[in-house]
Amino acid sequence: MADSFGPVHDGSHADSRNGGDRDSGMDTGGSRKEPIRVLVVDDHALFRRGLEIVLAAEEDIQVVGEAGDGAEAVDKAADLLPDIVLMDVRMPRRGGIEACTSIKEVAPSAKIIMLTISDEEADLYDAIKAGATGYLLKEISTDEVATAIRAVADGQSQISPSMASKLLTEFKSMIQRTDERRLVPAPRLTERELEVLKLVATGMNNRDIAKELFISENTVKNHVRNILEKLQLHSRMEAVVYAMREKILEIR
Repeated sequence: MADSFGPVHDGSHADSRNGGDRDSGMDTGGSRKEPIRVLVVDDHALFRRGLEIVLAAEEDIQVVGEAGDGAEAVDKAADLLPDIVLMDVRMPRRGGIEACTSIKEVAPSAKIIMLTISDEEADLYDAIKAGATGYLLKEISTDEVATAIRAVADGQSQISPSMASKLLTEFKSMIQRTDERRLVPAPRLTERELEVLKLVATGMNNRDIAKELFISENTVKNHVRNILEKLQLHSRMEAVVYAMREKILEIR
């Protein structure tokens, strides 16, 4: 992997994964108790081996398995229950985007980072809809791979900067295509849930939202969990998409 790429985009924070959201493996002091368990999925064995070598140097990251395609990735995810799945988009037998949905079914707590050469907007958007929490191009530097893994394990979303701008463009197009038709009424959110969703969409983490609304951090987590359940979404990133579409948050 080339080392010429700049810092990855730090997206909105997600909940700790306690219960429905599962704990991220951090103790109350902020230090990780156990290594981040990573499953590496790519159809090129040499690339997989390179990632393993890079990540082996990180004391807080452990590669627990590898797979050569999406079908094998689903089986490995079910057996290993990794914290992070680092996966390519285009692979034989079953691609990464198609595998995302199945992995979320067999290992709901796993966070999926797409690491790919594909800079097509359609792949990015489909990956997010399928439940991916990160989308990074393979030109990212080797050091930033570990940084991105830690960030996603800690509840953040990661998108390469060039792809983030394309995502915003897609959001704008999606809003423009939205008309007054409403085939299915939108799920009803409470006034407080709408307040929380708007702050989530601006990139605030749970602590900042709690301070802004003068409520506890646990209450914020409960609101976010209820929002995702009501809207049948997988992640905060999808909640941002929803907020854009419903014009809860405007892009200027």
